Amino acid sequence: MQFLKHRPLKVFLVFLIAFISTLSLANARDLQGAGASFPADVYYAWVANYRKIEHKNVNYQSIGSGGGIRQVKAHVIDFGASDEALSSANLAKANLYQFPTVIGAIVVAYNLEGIKDGELKLSNEIVSDIFLKKITKWDDPRILALNPSLKLPDAKIFVVHRSDGSGTTYNFSRWLGDISKEWKDVVGVGKSLPWPTGVGAKGNEGVSQILKQTKNTIGYVELSYKVALNLSAARLQDGNLKDYVYPDAKSIALAASGAIFTPDNDFQTSLIAIKKDGAYPITSSTFILLPKHSKRSPKVKEFFKFSFEHSAALTSDMGFLVIPKSVQDKVMDYLKF
Repeated sequence: MQFLKHRPLKVFLVFLIAFISTLSLANARDLQGAGASFPADVYYAWVANYRKIEHKNVNYQSIGSGGGIRQVKAHVIDFGASDEALSSANLAKANLYQFPTVIGAIVVAYNLEGIKDGELKLSNEIVSDIFLKKITKWDDPRILALNPSLKLPDAKIFVVHRSDGSGTTYNFSRWLGDISKEWKDVVGVGKSLPWPTGVGAKGNEGVSQILKQTKNTIGYVELSYKVALNLSAARLQDGNLKDYVYPDAKSIALAASGAIFTPDNDFQTSLIAIKKDGAYPITSSTFILLPKHSKRSPKVKEFFKFSFEHSAALTSDMGFLVIPKSVQDKVMDYLKF
């Protein structure tokens, strides 16, 4: 009887706790973003800084550019992230804004015993032929001729590529298409590809882990993953074919200096294989896709405005450059809310 007497109060308290928990969860997930793994480490750092200073929550999931595009178009998330800039026609059809956030690089990473980071040089032809399965051994005469001082192994080249729809793949294959007519004609350019060789892994995270753990591998990953796991990256030919350049702050900045961002074309631009001496050839900007008519979009704008102004310093250590202040101002004016 005593239990029955207090049962209504207990039931009320259970429902009250559940209601408060639901509110807390909703607040913790106030903003939901998903997409590209290329800038994921940057966005994680920005989210943490926003939470620390503003006490507001944003959740970002690294699911690949293809997933981010699909989910923002389906209104599953508040903002999507893509390394491939969508066309103005595509954006208009989906009622989306698009703006750049950071500029980074894709590296050709390798795991070769006794060969240090930056020691290996690979020409455009060699890289494309490795991924076309025309060069299959590390001691191929063309690789040896370009790297006479290195002790390359008599071993099969193990190629690693992305298995998911990926903006990193889009930009890497766009570079391969620019430097190799055969690649463009046979394989093409896209977020998902019919790879002639290799094994697939999900996300920059998955590719990086295989490269780290498996000898005689080669693959492509965003620079911050190379830095985080201490992977080795090859020197590649610049856009003018004058020198072999290493992916560092200087070579990426040289490429980024050629970027022209304008709201007139929804900030579409390409830095791939830019024709500039010493510029790293696989440099790319990454983009946010934002619904025009969502009540949550002004909060997304607020988050990125804060991040541009207060979190930019967190970005450089990851190998990224934040878009210039002049472009940030254009972005804020372009977002009409």
